[in-house]
Amino acid sequence: MSRGGARAELAAGWRLILASAAGVGLSAIALPFYALGPLAAAIEAGSGWRRSDILFAIVFSSGLGALMAPVVGWLVDRFGARAVALGATPGVAAGLAVAAGATTLPGFWLGFALTAVLGAGTSPVLWSRVIAGAFAAARGLALGLALAGTALAAILLPQLVAALVPELGWRGTLAVLAALPLLVALPLHLAWLRPAEGTVGGVARPAIAGGATLGEAVRDGRFWLIGGSILATYFALSGALVNLVPATTDRGIDATTAAALASTVGVAMLPGRILVGALLDRLWAPGVGAVMLGMAALAAWQLGTARAPAQLFVAAAGLGLAAGAELDLMAFLAARCFGLRHYGRIYGLLYAALATGSALAPTLFARLVTAAGVERAFLASAGLFLVGAALLPLLGRLPAWQEKERTG
Repeated sequence: MSRGGARAELAAGWRLILASAAGVGLSAIALPFYALGPLAAAIEAGSGWRRSDILFAIVFSSGLGALMAPVVGWLVDRFGARAVALGATPGVAAGLAVAAGATTLPGFWLGFALTAVLGAGTSPVLWSRVIAGAFAAARGLALGLALAGTALAAILLPQLVAALVPELGWRGTLAVLAALPLLVALPLHLAWLRPAEGTVGGVARPAIAGGATLGEAVRDGRFWLIGGSILATYFALSGALVNLVPATTDRGIDATTAAALASTVGVAMLPGRILVGALLDRLWAPGVGAVMLGMAALAAWQLGTARAPAQLFVAAAGLGLAAGAELDLMAFLAARCFGLRHYGRIYGLLYAALATGSALAPTLFARLVTAAGVERAFLASAGLFLVGAALLPLLGRLPAWQEKERTG
């Protein structure tokens, strides 16, 4: 399709993009991930639990999300995105409400575990499948716009937490956050999450004619290169992002400035996602990803070594700009390398690598800070970003699956 076709796709499908952005930003993965770091100090002060134990809740939300990702892919391929999303969105709210009311650490962890299981169908596995199947000429940009919901969560949640905690405490704040999927995401899903089988708003998209089976994908070396890159990247990214606020306050920076640093990452992620999405439609995707992850490595190194607030803000912006590549890059590469025939199941398995890194990294990073200091922890993140960048060019030339245009 021409660039005119890409513009027509975007004009016709903007409601679907907006519904997807709200869904991914308030998902069982993004909402706990971006809220728990800014909440950690208040929970520690109010409960007496250790910070590393508090952040261990991410192991339950993201770790169980990793286990559920292949199941979600199968459910989406089998029953469709709308049915899965409408059933799972209330589950996010229910799980976080349990965590908000918990009086013991195991009860707190249980709430995050319930968020992961009951809300599993809100993960990017679903939203990337919606967008990849609905857009062709503008697929990269549409993925970037839809998955920018995580950037909006990274921008808004630290500020919302900082504003609510003094008035409501950590429990009341978490209860408000639990209500957001019901108040914001669910109405948009009911109204606009209607991905047509053959068109987006009347604009024809390719038939899902080509693609590897799950078994064929797993036997392909490119599957493991993508999975290895995303695992290394998310170990680096999750550890750095969740611990950014507590690690900077430990240096003597006030909580408001630290929250602003976290929001700076989110602000930079937003143009980063859109820029990367547009570049993926035009340039060699592995090269785009390698450059962006190299930038992330430099930013992580600066976060570990810089002391002046101005330097930290520049580094946070650099991390966010580069980190905007990860979700849309993985979704784009999965569609290009393996087609759309069994995309949900293939992407779900790849997403398990992402969620595993997201689950384990915050606690490991916090322990590394305690054992070796903030500087070495951020340097470890920089090294992992470089590993993720180095694996991508090994993908070589990407295949082009044969798909036919259709109008019905």
